Amino acid sequence: MNDDNERDLGVELARLQQEHRDLDAAIDALHHSPAPDLLRLQRLKKRKLYLRDRISYVEDQITPDIIA
Repeated sequence: MNDDNERDLGVELARLQQEHRDLDAAIDALHHSPAPDLLRLQRLKKRKLYLRDRISYVEDQITPDIIA
């Protein structure tokens, strides 16, 4: 893997992690609202799960398994 590709993955990883944290805060705030919008809550949770999967994929690309 070249340096540019690894740097791009690092930037993408940081962006995904930040969005994941932001969604976590939004979901928490929505849970504590007097009348939470359940459909919006469900969509935010789905997006958060997608981000978690994408974060795992990018982390695997940065640090691949080494078979010894």
